[in-house]
Amino acid sequence: MKTAIVNLKTIVSGAWRKPFVSGDTIISEGGTIRHVGTADAAMLNDCDVVIDADGAVAIPGLIDSHVHITFGDYTPRQKTVGFLESYTHGGVTTAITASEVHVPGRPKDPEGVKALAVAALKSFESFRPGGMKVHAGSIILEPGLVEADFDELARKGIWLAKAGFGAFKTPYDYKPMIAWAKARGMVTTVHTGGSSIPGSSGIWSEHILALDPDVSFHVNGGPVAMPDEGFPRLVNESKVALQVCTAGNLRTTLWLSRLVREADQFDRFLIATDTPTGSGIMPLGMMYTITHLASLADMPPEWAIAAATGNNARIYRLNSGIIAPGKDADIVVIDACSGGSKNDALAALSNGDVAAVGAVVTAGIPRFVGRSRNTPEGIRRVRVAKSTVMQDFSGAAH
Repeated sequence: MKTAIVNLKTIVSGAWRKPFVSGDTIISEGGTIRHVGTADAAMLNDCDVVIDADGAVAIPGLIDSHVHITFGDYTPRQKTVGFLESYTHGGVTTAITASEVHVPGRPKDPEGVKALAVAALKSFESFRPGGMKVHAGSIILEPGLVEADFDELARKGIWLAKAGFGAFKTPYDYKPMIAWAKARGMVTTVHTGGSSIPGSSGIWSEHILALDPDVSFHVNGGPVAMPDEGFPRLVNESKVALQVCTAGNLRTTLWLSRLVREADQFDRFLIATDTPTGSGIMPLGMMYTITHLASLADMPPEWAIAAATGNNARIYRLNSGIIAPGKDADIVVIDACSGGSKNDALAALSNGDVAAVGAVVTAGIPRFVGRSRNTPEGIRRVRVAKSTVMQDFSGAAH
């Protein structure tokens, strides 16, 4: 499918150092962005779908790098079907598993945790709830795994490894397994903060510094934050990516956002939700954290968007999260909400308002155009101006 989004007021790139792209048009084909800038009538003639943004803002699809995936679009923690599809109506186009730890009766022996990771990976290879891309299948590090197991996992396509829920005596015992996983190109993640489930232990800055994973999960608390003295240490004494989550401690989220900017380490600052958990299901979780940072931490909204898009994509080695030719065509059109005090999406985010989601495109395919069922209506009329496809892109609104 060839899709164009035209009449954009602003294009946010997802790259915080160069946060804006000149132009008013994005054209994608075959799931990839082909052109960003301006376009004449000839360039639009052979498009299957043309979306008129009516002066709204385009951003990369949000990447939630901490989602508790199980199997299918179902969360046993909240006994709810369809939560992932609902997240797309909050602008989330990619979900990355935080390991399948919430699978009921999850296995804890080496063969069981390997099988669980591979089954989850395979289950989502061609399943896109609401059009979302789901990266599932993270090996949960448990006692008994040996180095050869990581060779096997890598051959089977596993590229994520999670520490923090295994039955180890101390968090330091994860160190050799994290090293084995990293040596095979896996992205390694570690639970950070107080214990979140019975039987697991708290993990604090001294553990993260010793383990040296790629990502410190919910460093602001999942949901309980580590002691304050650990935050400057992780910023200044490591190169670990620091993920803040909606379902964590807001005070430490805001504080950490200042610490990384003061240290010129914003590349390492990631936004995620850590849901569904006991904190619930949050279709607008990514959007809320963006607004918290833009309105309470004096962060430019385009930087907050980059922490939810391009920064996540770089750490997790994805081809999405950036609006540029050659990148995956995952694009969200946002606007200020009708009835608010601001007249464009970025100003609304800085004001502390969620943005209205007017359209979501994933893999170059419009998933809905007009109005999200999870946000208020925008002040602009985002619509399908042309379509040669026999499909209704309006989506279901409340």
